[in-house]
Amino acid sequence: MTTRQLQSIAKEHGTPVVVIDHDVLRRNYAKFRKHLPRVQAYYAVKANPEPEIIRTLYRAGASFDVASLAEFMLVHENIKHLPATQRQAFIWDKIVYANPIKPKETLQALDRYKPLVTYDNWAELRKIRQHAPNAGLALRLRVPNTGSMVELSSKFGCDPGEAVDLIEEAFRIGLVVEGLSFHVGSQCTNFENFVQAMNIAAAVMREAKTRGREIKILDIGGGFPVPYTRHVKPFSALARKINAEIDRLFPKDIEILAEPGRFLVATAAVSLARVIGKAVRDGKTCYYIDDSVYHTFSGIIFDHCEYHLKAFKKGKTEICAVFGQTCDGLDSISQSEELPDLEIEDLVYAENIGAYSSASATWFNGFAPAKIVHVNQFRGQATKSRNTAATKLNPLAN
Repeated sequence: MTTRQLQSIAKEHGTPVVVIDHDVLRRNYAKFRKHLPRVQAYYAVKANPEPEIIRTLYRAGASFDVASLAEFMLVHENIKHLPATQRQAFIWDKIVYANPIKPKETLQALDRYKPLVTYDNWAELRKIRQHAPNAGLALRLRVPNTGSMVELSSKFGCDPGEAVDLIEEAFRIGLVVEGLSFHVGSQCTNFENFVQAMNIAAAVMREAKTRGREIKILDIGGGFPVPYTRHVKPFSALARKINAEIDRLFPKDIEILAEPGRFLVATAAVSLARVIGKAVRDGKTCYYIDDSVYHTFSGIIFDHCEYHLKAFKKGKTEICAVFGQTCDGLDSISQSEELPDLEIEDLVYAENIGAYSSASATWFNGFAPAKIVHVNQFRGQATKSRNTAATKLNPLAN
């Protein structure tokens, strides 16, 4: 979007506001499919659960990775009109419940849908057998997460040495293990993580086959990096490595899944905020904006991400600090931002803020999350806006 368009949206809808460009969503999805043609893309809903995003990706042909019953139902909204057989086929082929730990109530609710769910330990296996015996299983492996922005291996994934025993136990108690899965960590810039993980998975598959258990699905998880900075290597380079390892390690008929979340939505959103305060502290200019780390910039806290602010105003820049609108001292967006001399009511914006941002926004200090404005949602249709207040109270609201 142009700066003129962004300023026009801020004028019309006020601030703070997050602008989601659905043309970018479609381009990102097409890019993923182009570079990884053997891989079925399951959008990780947790990255940004806006119903409009899910709808656009559904219409583009995407599959979905969900981590809660609420996320499952957000996807289900798009298929509830289908005939029962088609709806069940979609659930089986295009939804994976990729949270290895699930409350029994969630399993009970999911069982009627016969989903594909992940597990990584003995207790979870017994829980699934008791509460969701109709589910298909994918065993999640622990793999290296070195160099990833968000590390996941200390929380999820079984040791590869016990993987085949966990597969055997599933079959022994009457369940069916369809696949293996892993996750190399979010925003993975160390591409060797994928290489090592696929080699680990291939070794587990070979050992399982010697015991008569053939694995039909490999889920290579998420972690596909976004170009937050110029130092991030291009996705095409990672795709070449992944394609080469898939061709080398796995049979032609295996089904390959992936769970891109950040990759699909991060670059599709821009946040707009207004300067509401200005002060000089210890010789440094400090700006206060009407957003915060408890709202759109929550990724600073929860996602270990940095978002650089830009101004529409031109002029010589200086190093300054930018704080959020809450009363918490933790609410620091940047201590070292380069901005021109701004005045109260001037606008600033942050790009590449579509993932793990508004998704984890709160109502802290009584401030509502930013308004969401969707553009290019339907080709040729006007901008649509919605305040997210209702969806934060009810994640199934649409």
